[in-house]
Amino acid sequence: MQHSSATAAGPSIPAELASSFSATQATWRFFANAKVTPTALVEPLREFARQQIGEETPYVLAVVDWSKIDYRKHKAKEDIVQLTHQYDVGYELTTQLLVDAQSGRPIAPIQSHLKTAEGYLTTAQTSVPDAHRLEQVATLMSEAQTMCFQTKLVHVIDREADSVWHFRQWHSEGHLFVIRGDDRRVTWRGQSLMYREIEAQLDAEGMFQPVREVTIRGRKGVQHIAETSIVLDRPAARNVNGKTVYVPGEALQLRLIIAKVYDSQTNDLLSTWYVLSNVSSDVAGSQIALWYYYRWDIESYFKLMKSGGHELEHWQQESGLAILKRLLVASMASATVWSLQGLDTQQAEEFKQTLAKLSGKSRKRGRPPTSGVLLSGLFVLLRIFDFLKDMNFDLAKITQLQQTLAKLAPNLRE
Repeated sequence: MQHSSATAAGPSIPAELASSFSATQATWRFFANAKVTPTALVEPLREFARQQIGEETPYVLAVVDWSKIDYRKHKAKEDIVQLTHQYDVGYELTTQLLVDAQSGRPIAPIQSHLKTAEGYLTTAQTSVPDAHRLEQVATLMSEAQTMCFQTKLVHVIDREADSVWHFRQWHSEGHLFVIRGDDRRVTWRGQSLMYREIEAQLDAEGMFQPVREVTIRGRKGVQHIAETSIVLDRPAARNVNGKTVYVPGEALQLRLIIAKVYDSQTNDLLSTWYVLSNVSSDVAGSQIALWYYYRWDIESYFKLMKSGGHELEHWQQESGLAILKRLLVASMASATVWSLQGLDTQQAEEFKQTLAKLSGKSRKRGRPPTSGVLLSGLFVLLRIFDFLKDMNFDLAKITQLQQTLAKLAPNLRE
């Protein structure tokens, strides 16, 4: 699945094929085949995820996020959609990514929706409502419950999911969630207070405790945690036919974990998170804050699919359906690399260093290879194997190539 160039219609050409056109045609036929559906292509990813999740694992994170795929320069794609302004054109990708709750290692994407001009294309068995992003989340949660993962799913979403109405809906349906919230008014200790006021009171009571070192926007810091219980008892705001209406509902008690990160050197406050969860108290608040920190893995997934590896925004397929199919196959390559990245045996470490050398990408000394580096190196290694197989591992032919190179380009011999 290595993307060969910005103008290529398909992946790089295998060495045994005499014609690049035949490879492009084979790729086109595969993605145009009506039997090759997104529902079928996502199943290997889900089965891979089941294999990766241990039977003794109590929780696994299901991270949901959205990303724009920019195709404003692709005139042949007739089903691209204007997302916001006239220059914001392409598709919108919804992804549910499974993440290991213990290590924070991404496992595999298990659901994808693609918004096109003709509606949503999806890997789900049920249709996706063509409405606000948050209206998709309940479908994602319910669909994930049917996939028979032998563990509890905890849905982790950024603060655009901070919605009282949806909190009540998800909780009533039995879904566990970890959501970052904006500063809002809630009931705490019988008083109506904003989160920042609760934070100030907990700080005055000495409730914040340092729990771990983290990295925020490239700066090293120390994360401090305080936890309390709050009640959401106010009416929920809903948009109905362009008007805001307030819908009353049952009081919902949630855990509020406040995470503050201070710079390790200057002690400057780098970040403050208000994290809301209905996960039971057998999971420590510090662990829930770490689970939200792991949410950033999905941003790494989007980067790997785009500029960090697969060059998604340069794909030449001419329909959203073909793009979604190819994205699912590329996701299999990503899941393979993540699995390799999580291995810590001596053999695995040596192999990862070999892939890093083959990638040709520079990295800071002492830093482990990123998933993008491993993916690039793996593509090179597979093409080497492909070439050697095509040569039938004939050392004489390889020696002849070396001699030809020395003759035709003598300056490269050294």
